[in-house]
Amino acid sequence: MEKSNDDRPRPLKERRTYYDSENRPVPRTPRRDTGRPGSNDEAPSGYRRPESRPVGNDSRPEGPRNSEGRSFDKEKPRYTNRPAAADRSIDMLFGLRPIMEALSAGRTLEKIFLLRGTKNSLTQEINDLARQQGIPVSSVPVEKLDGLTRKNHQGAVAFVSPIDYMPLDSILAGLYEEGKVPFLLILDRVTDVRNFGAIARNAECMGVNAIVVPARGAAQINGDAVKTSAGALNLVPVCREANLKDTITFLRESGVQIVACTEKADASLEAGTVDLTGPVAVLMGSEEDGISPEYLRLSDHRLRIPMTGQIGSLNVSVASGIMLFEVLRQRLIKS
Repeated sequence: MEKSNDDRPRPLKERRTYYDSENRPVPRTPRRDTGRPGSNDEAPSGYRRPESRPVGNDSRPEGPRNSEGRSFDKEKPRYTNRPAAADRSIDMLFGLRPIMEALSAGRTLEKIFLLRGTKNSLTQEINDLARQQGIPVSSVPVEKLDGLTRKNHQGAVAFVSPIDYMPLDSILAGLYEEGKVPFLLILDRVTDVRNFGAIARNAECMGVNAIVVPARGAAQINGDAVKTSAGALNLVPVCREANLKDTITFLRESGVQIVACTEKADASLEAGTVDLTGPVAVLMGSEEDGISPEYLRLSDHRLRIPMTGQIGSLNVSVASGIMLFEVLRQRLIKS
């Protein structure tokens, strides 16, 4: 009977020969039988074969295990609890008494968070002083405070502002007294910190006299905003107003025309139909839904930036740079 291919004899596997430093063959020595093919071939002294790893999902060598059955390495230090990402003790105050003392000393606070449901004489005094100074106060649950810091906040956290806010009426009166033409920028609910910093940088480069922001719904001015502005927030005054509607009305009564930048406008910026060489306040809207309808109704002019692309809208920091440059361009031509 003819043999099949599977019954044909196969050649023996060639045995590996080891050589010493003088290129002489080294004799093999037997070792303990492990049941695997070729396991009786012992490597010579001074030679180490690669360690074999077990086959499976976890190919790491078996190590010590804890009480829960999980393996760990005794040589490596265990990880400890890391501080919260938002824990910045330099820019924050904790506790009712420190916040109260900061308000009494006239320190500029960006925002105050109080534990919801806490009512006593100290919290009432904090609310009264914050209202007088135009500092927003929010009642939040304990989870919000724990997310801001892992320190013992005692139900009260406040952010310290890196800048001092200026009163708008004083700035406007000072500009008129010095014979300057007011050039202002109003931001309606611009909440992104980096957008705000970039806008402040645009404003400083284009000669804006002051930036007006609402007390609520505006970007928090912190170290990131100052860094993004390249230091412009230390040069351009920022005015925090409790009610933008009243502020716009006050500016119009003071001889400042309000020019709103919106893609819904009919008039285009490049047409040059609006004279921007006089006292002007450029109004820019939020990243989400633009300028509030009530502010649009109060504005003197509404302009859109011409675009030919398919997206149809610009980032608010980019749009503000274009609008502010047009004001500067017209003033340079006039002068």
